[in-house]
Amino acid sequence: MEVTDIKIRRIVTEGRLRAVVSITIDNMLAVHDIKIVQGDERLFVAMPSRKDENGIFRDIVHPISVSSRNAIESEILDAYNRHIALMETESE
Repeated sequence: MEVTDIKIRRIVTEGRLRAVVSITIDNMLAVHDIKIVQGDERLFVAMPSRKDENGIFRDIVHPISVSSRNAIESEILDAYNRHIALMETESE
């Protein structure tokens, strides 16, 4: 599996949400509404979710293994950090 495209859809400056991202996997599958969230100690990636009938949020799409989650999260956060650095450079 390869993440073949990452699009930073929206940058957020208020609250803990930092960005909303879409990814493409193997040029065949798009996953939208992935969130980059500022946690207490670090940024993390939250997969798309929806609230069930009991009010509990459940992931709609998610990696099955820890290694695949780490790989996807790493690629998304790298793209986000590059995007932020580019925005800062352009604003100078």
